[in-house]
Amino acid sequence: MEHYVRVIPYQVIQQVESINEVPSGVELIQAPKIWAETKGKGMTVATLDTGCDISHPDLKGRIIGGRNFTTDDGSNANVYRDYNGHGTHVAGTIAAEGNDFGVIGVAPEANLLIVKVLDKNGSGQYDWIINGILYAIEQKVDIISMSLGGPNDNPELHEAIKKAVENNILVVCAAGNEGDGNDSTDEFAYPGCYNEVISVGAINLERRSSEFTNSHNEIDLVAPGENIVSTYLDGKYASLSGTSMSAPHVAGALALIKDSANKAFERKLSEPELYAQLIKRTVPLGHSPKLEGNGLVYLTVLEHLNKVFDQEFQAKVLGSS
Repeated sequence: MEHYVRVIPYQVIQQVESINEVPSGVELIQAPKIWAETKGKGMTVATLDTGCDISHPDLKGRIIGGRNFTTDDGSNANVYRDYNGHGTHVAGTIAAEGNDFGVIGVAPEANLLIVKVLDKNGSGQYDWIINGILYAIEQKVDIISMSLGGPNDNPELHEAIKKAVENNILVVCAAGNEGDGNDSTDEFAYPGCYNEVISVGAINLERRSSEFTNSHNEIDLVAPGENIVSTYLDGKYASLSGTSMSAPHVAGALALIKDSANKAFERKLSEPELYAQLIKRTVPLGHSPKLEGNGLVYLTVLEHLNKVFDQEFQAKVLGSS
């Protein structure tokens, strides 16, 4: 029997024709406050998903190419159109560009490589996912974002992810939406629970853990995943909920972090070093580590800590003089 991977289940809350805002999730992780420093220019994020509305006004300037690994459109590798909406929404959270209308993504100057590994029904064979990962590696992307999962541990998929990490590619995955709100029970979805991936759980905009988010000891961190506004099919916009919406917040954040850290250290950081830079930029929310991992991705936390250190240092110096 053929096993399939599917989009992490999500809920469409509302669709709208037009909008003009910085999404609340992008605000919550403090992305706008570091755009003066970096907007992710030169970073490439591969979205392994249902494709993308490549003509969407908020996305068309960010897409640098892609490939279709599904049977949609007669298996034409050069047609990676999204018929589902999931992939377009994910892409917008990562890198919708700032154009004075619509929405803006976490890393609005990052590049998007659209790797269609899920069909119009949101379903994909493991071979499609694996080949999509290998393609992203060949294209030398910086980050892979996967808001997809299934109940089966697939060794070939695991090996492809390990190969990506060995090539210094950060692999971000949604944790899954089978949670019951109880941290004493574990809910596993693959590839989100592999140790090598950055597994992202969901919180709401009030920073409370989402009832649906999976809990287990491989959760790395959390990001906004409820009522997330982003790009959608036919040039429209939609508000969606699910850990599918959390993962692209972290993928976009990593584009900003990698660009900033490489400049600061004046060299290209390795995948483990970049993971460490990400975890430095988290704040605990008081939930169980099996629900929130290291906490909420919060891009200005180091700036805040530096200010506190400077204040304490100055007070100590002045107090001793």
